[in-house]
Amino acid sequence: MVRLKDIAHHAGVSVMTVSKSLRDSPEISAPTRARVKQVAQQMGYVPDSSAASLRTRTTRFLGVVISAITNPIYARMLLALEERAHELGYEIILAHSLNTENREEACIQRLLARRVDGLFISPVYRMRPEAAIYQILQARGTPVVILGHNAPFCRQFVSIETDDVLASYSATQHLLRLGHTRIAFFCGPHAAPWAQERFEGYRRALREANLEVDERLVFQAGSAIEDGAKAALQFINEAPYATAIQAVSDLVAIGCATTFLGQGMKIPGDISILGFGNILTSEYFRIPLTTVREPKFRLGTVAMDAMVKLLRGERPESKRLKAEIVVRESTGAPPSSSPSTPAQH
Repeated sequence: MVRLKDIAHHAGVSVMTVSKSLRDSPEISAPTRARVKQVAQQMGYVPDSSAASLRTRTTRFLGVVISAITNPIYARMLLALEERAHELGYEIILAHSLNTENREEACIQRLLARRVDGLFISPVYRMRPEAAIYQILQARGTPVVILGHNAPFCRQFVSIETDDVLASYSATQHLLRLGHTRIAFFCGPHAAPWAQERFEGYRRALREANLEVDERLVFQAGSAIEDGAKAALQFINEAPYATAIQAVSDLVAIGCATTFLGQGMKIPGDISILGFGNILTSEYFRIPLTTVREPKFRLGTVAMDAMVKLLRGERPESKRLKAEIVVRESTGAPPSSSPSTPAQH
């Protein structure tokens, strides 16, 4: 391992001069700093981050806790976080909660043990108003940015989220403008605020169109492709009168559409399907999916900006970012005949 003493010997300067040169101290002339850095580079010197953290009392590490990297909704958000962190001289440590409370707490505790300077958390949502690990974070004064919607147990922290009510409202309006009046909704997890907001946007758009929410058209569908497929089978078995389905997420919409296509139904000829999220698969699905484009990259950028302010001792405001609908081939005018079910084919 190359030491400062070795660099000093080769450069013909003192160890203190090497140390200050590598830290760009103005006390050392520019030519000397350049020469020392060149010698250090030629010798393959790598700074000792642990020693620097002891000196500055910071680690330049930021922790990120998400449910799982396999969820495509996180891809561009994480890219933005890492890019911005790299620019600012920070490193990202990623942990997966697997959407379970115990695992989330263990991830956070391990990151705190690594002395991260701050945490980005996509929470495991629960119905309870308090969660011990979030109270610990508040008591420690750890800079925390919530990636997603706030809930009672984490409301004390800054959050960066999509305005899901407005986005879902716009999505339902798109279906209404096409002529659909019987629109089913495939809901997400009960405890998740984002799922609640998307259902609320749907309800608002229907009420504004003087349409009642028919509970027979509301199906519990979770958040995964498998959940969408199960909800679609339930929809087929119950055969409610509906000409369009608005899904709480793209994964649910894809699971639903795959089931319908397997049953010989045509999309959008027999039934229109609309998702939420605009994951990459939605554009390249068998029937390109009409969906809501979440500003995922911008969510990551804005979250990092909020973290920078927290690290400076400032208190940034929580932000709700606008999303927009992307119209593709999975939505169209309702069929002129009665409701679509596999029995008709």
